[in-house]
Amino acid sequence: MGIKEIDFNINSTTSTLKAILTTPSNKNIDIFAFLRGDGSYCVRFIPKEIGVYRVSIGEVTKSIEVTEINKTPTLKLSDNKEYLELEKKPFFWLSDTWWMALCGRLNFEEFKELAKIRKNQGFNVIQLVAGLFPDMDSFDIRGANRGGFAWKENYKAINPAFFDEAEEKIKYLYSLGFHIALVGSWGYYLEKMGLGRIKEHWRYLIARWGVYSSIYIAAGEASMPYYLSTNREAESESLKSGWSEVLKYIKKIDKLDRILTIHPIDSSLNEIKNVNLLDINLLQASHGSYESVKGGVKILKATSAKKLSIMDEINYEGILRDNYDGVIRLSFWKSILNNSKGFGYGANGIWQVNRENEPFGKSPSGAAWGDISFKEAINFKGARDLAKSKEFLEDFEWWKLKSVDIIDCSNDIREPSIATIDNKIFIAYFYNPIAPWDKHYTFTLEPNSKYSYFYFCPNTYHKSKIEEITTNSSGKWQMSTPPSLDDWILVIELKNQFNPKKSDTIYNKIKRLLGKK
Repeated sequence: MGIKEIDFNINSTTSTLKAILTTPSNKNIDIFAFLRGDGSYCVRFIPKEIGVYRVSIGEVTKSIEVTEINKTPTLKLSDNKEYLELEKKPFFWLSDTWWMALCGRLNFEEFKELAKIRKNQGFNVIQLVAGLFPDMDSFDIRGANRGGFAWKENYKAINPAFFDEAEEKIKYLYSLGFHIALVGSWGYYLEKMGLGRIKEHWRYLIARWGVYSSIYIAAGEASMPYYLSTNREAESESLKSGWSEVLKYIKKIDKLDRILTIHPIDSSLNEIKNVNLLDINLLQASHGSYESVKGGVKILKATSAKKLSIMDEINYEGILRDNYDGVIRLSFWKSILNNSKGFGYGANGIWQVNRENEPFGKSPSGAAWGDISFKEAINFKGARDLAKSKEFLEDFEWWKLKSVDIIDCSNDIREPSIATIDNKIFIAYFYNPIAPWDKHYTFTLEPNSKYSYFYFCPNTYHKSKIEEITTNSSGKWQMSTPPSLDDWILVIELKNQFNPKKSDTIYNKIKRLLGKK
């Protein structure tokens, strides 16, 4: 995997020790060694040069020769900071949310099964919490694994045995090529543990799992006080200040230039005091079906022009009422066509790890989110639909999509959304079925111009044949009837963009999608 380790036997019990990594070109880098469960310390690093590396902890120095550099690509912001990229190619974030997957209620074989399914579907980011889980109080047995809890009683010290046990899961995700979005803790643990211990927690995570992670999420629902708090407003403000300090600390000690953000109640921009500490803006729009989609679009319109934004939590599939594949597709397409540069999926039963006949149970508030097992949730249709939608979008310059208003419709969230790529390609999503006798929307396009269009169904994955149209002198075109009473994507493109002589044109991509020669 291109990751190097050097072990030290040093008589200490602190969770991390300062170390100096000296590269073959004699550059010194301040890093940390982390404590294992057996009492030894380990330094992990990603070599970027061939030659001899030295690691020093106090008076002890060890060396290792590297004969091949690490070629694992790094997830980065684009130069214009409008999207993520991997190896200079735009990266469409499609995450699955496994908040509690490192606890003992999901064993390694089950974890691997879930990971393989998501990998084969086309998901590329996995979000999980590093031991300090949501929806529970301190040292709730549901948060332990075979090594115990992430911290020892009363948070007196990190428990390396928990991380020893969880590590095979982290390494497995990395081996499959997933980008791990590592959430340090849920937000309210800052009040429970104090700033010093949270910094220690992050120092340990970066030393141990930084080489495997692509994204650091400082906290989940960062400014939300503990569920039973009676002083919520004051605690929320305190949390915003505290997590700002943690973000600054993470930036200071992170030597791998990982993507840094924070998981919000609504928008990352509202969770901290200094938004310049964030590389990307994550959004949450709750789990209230259509109302949540409406709220999500509102948040995107308010924030996406300020910082790269990704709808990261909305309408987990199977949670509450109505949140099944149709609403999941609506949530996805409404987000993408309103300037979200990726999407975070979640499934009830997976995020909290419900086992068959052994659900997670009640949160501290007294409510239980549901008893669907993770094995049932693995096969929810919405996850497949989103993966197919991502695959569909990747045949276009999706990162250039900008929302536009080129049809007349009401404010009902089930009405269409439309986005354009350079005003040459238009992608519209129709959630409500459109029958031949129903309202057919009129598009305002370039006047007296030739376009081509086709339909794609994100539910059945069927595609219609390519048709041609010509707008009138006012640029008006009344859409045709979609192929069936389902939800549909309509793709329209200026015909003069089609050039069959160039194999990389959208015309040929569409032909390939339709299986034409």
